[in-house]
Amino acid sequence: MSRYRYGAYRDGPDPLSPPYDVRDALDAMGDAVLEGTRPDEALRDLLRRGLPGEGGRRGLDDLLRQVRERRRALRDRGRLDGTLEQARALLDTAIGQERAELFPDPGDDARLREAELDTLPEDTSQAIRRLSDYQWRSPAARETFDRLRDLLRSEVLDAQFQGMKQALQGQDPRSMERVKDMMAALNRMLDRDARGEHTQEDFERFMAEYGDMFGAEDDPDRPRDLEELVDSLARRAAATDRLLASLSPEQRAELAGLMDQVMQDAGLALEMSRLGDSLRARRPDLGWGTPEQMTGDAPLGVGDATTALAELADLAELESALGQDYPGARLDDVDEEAVRRALGRQAVDDLGALRRIEAELERQGYLQRRRGTLELTPKAVRRLGETALRRVFSRLTAGRQGDHDQRDAGQAGELTGSSRAWRFGDEQPLDVVRTVGNAIRRSVMEPGAPAAVGTPGSGAPGSGTSGSGTSGAGTSGPPRSGAVRLSVDDFEVHETERRTGAAVCLLVDLSYSMVLRGTWAAAKQTTLALHTLVTSKFPQDAIQIIGFSNYARTLHPTEMAGLDWDMVQGTNLHHALMIAGRHLDRHPDFEPIVLVVTDGEPTAHLRPDGRSLFDYPPSTETLVLTLAEVDKMTRRSATMNFFMLAEDRRLVSFVEEVARRNGGRVFAPDADRLGEYVVSDYLRVRRGRR
Repeated sequence: MSRYRYGAYRDGPDPLSPPYDVRDALDAMGDAVLEGTRPDEALRDLLRRGLPGEGGRRGLDDLLRQVRERRRALRDRGRLDGTLEQARALLDTAIGQERAELFPDPGDDARLREAELDTLPEDTSQAIRRLSDYQWRSPAARETFDRLRDLLRSEVLDAQFQGMKQALQGQDPRSMERVKDMMAALNRMLDRDARGEHTQEDFERFMAEYGDMFGAEDDPDRPRDLEELVDSLARRAAATDRLLASLSPEQRAELAGLMDQVMQDAGLALEMSRLGDSLRARRPDLGWGTPEQMTGDAPLGVGDATTALAELADLAELESALGQDYPGARLDDVDEEAVRRALGRQAVDDLGALRRIEAELERQGYLQRRRGTLELTPKAVRRLGETALRRVFSRLTAGRQGDHDQRDAGQAGELTGSSRAWRFGDEQPLDVVRTVGNAIRRSVMEPGAPAAVGTPGSGAPGSGTSGSGTSGAGTSGPPRSGAVRLSVDDFEVHETERRTGAAVCLLVDLSYSMVLRGTWAAAKQTTLALHTLVTSKFPQDAIQIIGFSNYARTLHPTEMAGLDWDMVQGTNLHHALMIAGRHLDRHPDFEPIVLVVTDGEPTAHLRPDGRSLFDYPPSTETLVLTLAEVDKMTRRSATMNFFMLAEDRRLVSFVEEVARRNGGRVFAPDADRLGEYVVSDYLRVRRGRR
């Protein structure tokens, strides 16, 4: 039998895990929206924080912090002059070994050789060039000098082609010939591409012959086409150029001389020059010649230093992309491969989850773009309204919670003589005759299924609880002969007249003072919560939200979540009451409810020509016209309840006068309890009509 081993799935995200619920992301984003943040800013903040809840994903700020830590660690790895230091040490060792061999020899040849060694230039590259044709007397010195040349060749080639150091460790002359052939073939392929003659088949033939020089076949960094190969080589070439730029002028000249000497000795100078020109022309954006500071103490070879500088450049580019602080920034700008190389696979998965948020919010109908601006859809507004309402109810005392309404008129209404199918939550009287008749007709169609008759109890039909209008026992025990089994679909209830609906007007101050006092976000949350409560729990009521500053206007539900305050002068309650009055007049048979949320007394009114007139302190005309609208509300039997968000003396005096004329109540809640007060007051009036 086959044997299986089980363990955690390690190749990316769990394919069996449930999909991410985008509603959680909307709720997290809605926290900022309900505080007054624009939807696009709220989405950007969410992407920076990451996804909430269990199984969430890290945000851009967390990834950015990791990138910066990685950059600091790389800078502390070592110095850039390690190859120079090692080359000087090997050169000094070889010369010392040669002198030790020459010293015991009294002949003139030994003295001439010593003189030649004495006149070697201080520059390491020039000294190596002078010694390239020197006939070493000491076998140990010759071996040391050969080791020096092998070191330089492998380091210099590794600086250009990562991994070449390991490929050349065997010191096989055929390896160098193969490197020459590879570079010639690469340059020919680049020339064909420049003429528009290159094909993917050309690249695949090249990789079939030389692909082992660019990583194993299962290496994720192995290039898959010419563009990826060019990008990889160009980044290392630019890093080598930055390495030279980061050294002192003396070190730069010395290392450049060593690299030129190696290329000439290997017969690669011409091909390397052609390749460097092609790479610079194709990728001029890689910061060629830009110095980079390394702060570590350990000396780094040219290959390792180039790798560190290339990674630093990638991290700098990744840091800019993750920062998203440039015009037109998008998550699509972040290179997934750069994230994987720097931070690992988990970071790529986190980035992918963040990228999907905006797409999923749009695809599932929560966000839409209109004229380049991100907006909330009605579906999203309903969701945010539910969130605001949940917050309000969570702060109400247990005695104020519970079922705040039912879907139909209830037992308080008069019977209409008709019946309808029972729905969960109905409180209407059960139509026993039609219910049992439905069960009998169904049992005739389905013989052989007798059972005791039951009635709905605790809101669930057929639960086995006996009720008025029946004489049967519960469902427990053996069925009696001739009994009828009741199904949920059998139950019907008597229709009753619907209650009188309510015409609700919520007047919300949009003036600039609301922002200055920090009450605007609370007013916004309250508006969403009340609108959601009325439309979902009391659909027979007609609600109108009216915002007012220098002018008043009716607010559509989709406007409310993204609504911003008005940076204007004026609190035109006069105009708002006129609009509210028209709403009440359109529903003459509804009970009128007027709720006003404001932090200041009226300071503006409408003139006969329709223009707004602002005056502070309030003019007599403003107060007279506003109180005239209050008196009209009183004649409509509309009680006006005020919710003051400030304790200004003029405001208190005004609302007390309104209460005296209208009989309404005055509340002075803290901003964070405004929603609780408004919703509770509406429910109090609503319960009073039951």
